[in-house]
Amino acid sequence: MRLRALIDLLNTGQAAQAEAGAREALTSAPGDGYLWKVLGVAQLRQDKDARIALERAAELLPQDPESHFNLGAALRRRGEWEAALARFRQALILNPRSVDALFEAGDAQRALGRPAEAVALYQAALQIDPRRVEGYNNTGNALLELGRTQDAVRCYRKALELAPDAPFVLCNLADALRRSGAAAEALEAARRAVSRAPGLAAAHNVLGVILGDGGDSAEAVTQFREALHLDPQSVDVRVNLAGVLEKTGAPQEALALLEDAARRAPQRADVHLALARGLFEARRLPGAAESYARAVALRPEATEARLGLATTLRFLGQTAAAEAQVETVLAREPRHAAALTLLGELRADRGRFEEAQQLFSRALAAEPDFAMAYSGIAAHRRMQADDRAWRDGVERLLARPLAPDQEIALRTALGKFFDDTGEYDRAFESYRAANERGVRLRRPYDGARLEAHVGQLMALCDAGFVRGSHPGVTDSQRPLFIIGMPRSGTSLAEQILASHPEVHGAGEVRFWDRAFGHSEREGHGAAVLAQVGLDYLAQVEPPAAGATTITDKLPANFLYAGFIRAVIPGARFIHMQRHPLDTCLSVYFQSFFNVGAYASDLDSLAHYYRQYRRIMAHWRTVLPPQALLEVPYEGLVSDSETWSRRMLEFAGLPWDPAVLEFHRTERVVITASRWQVRQKLNRGSVDRWRHYERHLGPLMPLLEGAAP
Repeated sequence: MRLRALIDLLNTGQAAQAEAGAREALTSAPGDGYLWKVLGVAQLRQDKDARIALERAAELLPQDPESHFNLGAALRRRGEWEAALARFRQALILNPRSVDALFEAGDAQRALGRPAEAVALYQAALQIDPRRVEGYNNTGNALLELGRTQDAVRCYRKALELAPDAPFVLCNLADALRRSGAAAEALEAARRAVSRAPGLAAAHNVLGVILGDGGDSAEAVTQFREALHLDPQSVDVRVNLAGVLEKTGAPQEALALLEDAARRAPQRADVHLALARGLFEARRLPGAAESYARAVALRPEATEARLGLATTLRFLGQTAAAEAQVETVLAREPRHAAALTLLGELRADRGRFEEAQQLFSRALAAEPDFAMAYSGIAAHRRMQADDRAWRDGVERLLARPLAPDQEIALRTALGKFFDDTGEYDRAFESYRAANERGVRLRRPYDGARLEAHVGQLMALCDAGFVRGSHPGVTDSQRPLFIIGMPRSGTSLAEQILASHPEVHGAGEVRFWDRAFGHSEREGHGAAVLAQVGLDYLAQVEPPAAGATTITDKLPANFLYAGFIRAVIPGARFIHMQRHPLDTCLSVYFQSFFNVGAYASDLDSLAHYYRQYRRIMAHWRTVLPPQALLEVPYEGLVSDSETWSRRMLEFAGLPWDPAVLEFHRTERVVITASRWQVRQKLNRGSVDRWRHYERHLGPLMPLLEGAAP
């Protein structure tokens, strides 16, 4: 078949016939580059792999720009962007005014993370053909990646002058307007896109994003679900829908969407980053660390992913690894305020508060309005009335719109300032404002669910279950659990005990909530309980071989004391008790990572405290007497030696005077009490509630029978 006839077949849409004809012709003319070119183009138009044919054409026709362009297009389809770019460049050397090659080279540069180079190529193409709608659209996309939002808006508007109803351009314009803060215009452009192309998933997606930003979460979910219906494979829609579902109280569905997105796009760092954030918010820290690490592996320069990984490693107790991630960021960006602040927090975890303060100050020098640095300064020293510059900075920031986490951190810090300086009414108002902001962000406290859970635990863990024989369970005597309400002195007790040479302080080990759920599903059989015990011991195995005792001071383990004793019959419990109003007030005054929704509302706090009392009363009846030591916080503060001796005796440990110098012990503490446990004991925190009595109405009934 003659070459002209084959080209006519291509031009009339008969690609399969053109392919068959080209193959037949090549049997007698295997060195004809044009036949290879026709074969490759015919395969491209059928979405077949045309690489071999087009490589042969480019080899035989080295001066033909179209052959190099076609090969570049085939390589682009395969995601081989560098190789594709090389072919587009060769096409441009042979034909510098090829608009299509300029656009394709620009797309390749964008895909390779080089938007500035893409802009130059797009602009060169538009100088040749200024009426190419996709040229202005693609230029806008690249400018948006460069953060040049207003320039991007101008490009999209220019594209719409040429094609007023182009739905993809309307979608991009809506997104650019959203990023520039023009919310009303963005919403109008997005609605226009949906009305022009109701079957376009991208239009519903961008409308969902804008509605979500504006607080209309319900309608945003509707738009995202429609987008997913129209494009069931979309990764971006899954990520966006997950973000709104997390805010509306559907975290499990949100995580399922993110996990699915990560499976569909394993090479997309941004998707792994979104999944990592979701896992972190769900307190699934090992999974979050793994997803952050994947994001970092895919994009080593991604600062947000590295700092997210560092934060997660910090809460997992891997301080050195966390510091290494932050140092990597600072080696590249020495004035990065968030990195400096996080490094300050890590230094404070180690008790190096002077270094921490220097790092917070460096962060503010680099970025004077960085809220978290102000928060860090207040958290790790006693504030003074003459800290005027600090206070002015905080109040200046609070006078403007802030992200919720920043506002909460600053109002909490300002509350501490007023508490430290004796302005108690102003302190309470600051803490109340922080908590009210937190209540709006958190899922509502479900008191009925907690009551049912406590009832379930009490029904299962009767004396027979707790003290009974469960074949195969561990005989370890090493675990010593320090339990109680948050802010009841659990960190102080562990710091004292961990100062003993035979004690390893494991900190707050998150294990028993999930372990109980697993055991419940499996029926609490002896084999299940035995495996749970082995899994726990493997998780807390101390780094120091000489440690005979491991402390686990997660306060909320008070819920599982009886279950733990059934799993580890040698487990012992130190129950820290503190005045109920001092305890609840201290919880209310903290911005916790680990504490649930009850912490931000006084009525919820009172309810939670009553459930704590309820289950602790049960454990007193079913735990063997030798398994439980109750330590009054006030007694430990006023007579530390007596109570330290009792705790060591209870743990079966010899006396060591090092425990009285606990504030000098070098170890990592990441709880809210890390500054206090490195100070000498004083009674300043005893009866603190009396300064705030008139604000504590919902908590006052807890004084009836004040001993927990």
